Amino acid sequence: MIISVVIATRDRAPLLEATLNALGEQRSPGCPVEILIVDNGSVDGTAAVVAAAARRSLTPITYLTEEKSGKSHALNSAVGHARGDVLAFTDDDVLPSPGWLAAYARTFAETGADYAAGRILPLWEAPPPRWLTPTLHGVLAIPDGGTERLALTGIHDQVMPIGANMAIRRHVLDRIGGWNPDLGKLKNTLRTGEDHEFALRLLAAGFAGVYEPEASVLHRVPADRLRLSYFARWCYGNGEIEASLEQDYPTTGRYLFGVPRYLWRRLGNDMVRAATGIATADPGRSTAGAMRVAWFAGYLKGRWNRPLHHAGAPPQAPVISRSARW
Repeated sequence: MIISVVIATRDRAPLLEATLNALGEQRSPGCPVEILIVDNGSVDGTAAVVAAAARRSLTPITYLTEEKSGKSHALNSAVGHARGDVLAFTDDDVLPSPGWLAAYARTFAETGADYAAGRILPLWEAPPPRWLTPTLHGVLAIPDGGTERLALTGIHDQVMPIGANMAIRRHVLDRIGGWNPDLGKLKNTLRTGEDHEFALRLLAAGFAGVYEPEASVLHRVPADRLRLSYFARWCYGNGEIEASLEQDYPTTGRYLFGVPRYLWRRLGNDMVRAATGIATADPGRSTAGAMRVAWFAGYLKGRWNRPLHHAGAPPQAPVISRSARW
């Protein structure tokens, strides 16, 4: 086995340096490792940080550039250069634990899984506000799947592979392709969806996954993301993207005004949750409900701007539950 570690970056030189330092402290996974850094248009000291890390690293570090803006383009570029039969993905604001790669190597050897997702824990740059409960942690890409290894078969909706911490066998990428360049983060945007659309393709293709808690990382949470305005914008935008995914990956065969019926029911529950939270002075409950309502508003916009082309779920399209991701 050869493991290729892939990181896409842009204008985060100090954070990337910390990530590379953490990778330099990895325990041996018992197989060769390479690190690929894909610079997606940085104008800071990113190149110098990578060069300095490469000089002191015992693990080969390759510096790549991708001119097409967008994280998805950067990841796809790295996949084309990677030598590994397992590719481990993380971000430039993440600190992998010392046993991160060893845990992934052990997991693939013991389970034969096609892909794996690791545990993500928050590294708060400011104390989290009272209204921020684990229900909303997915907005910050810090969902904690717990301490037990799980088989991922599409039913554990609380554990989905995301770019901050996942590993994939090469044959999977050869089969389903890389990340959708129409989705994913661009500079100064909150555009999302690339990881989720990729995960849906994994499930639709029938690949077997594993959640491995020992492959853990710390994901930085900047103070400027701990604001209600950030959460509202993210939820609204994510709702729009989820609506577009309904076209190819339907979650039901029953729709009302082009929207899955279960989402209308959930909207009512979320509105009650928000109102109850206000009435009982429970900021966590009221905020969670309000953010779900914002998500639904974005979903409505996305769905009504792109009507469904099918009356229900076509036989060839698997119905995949997406009811508990954040």
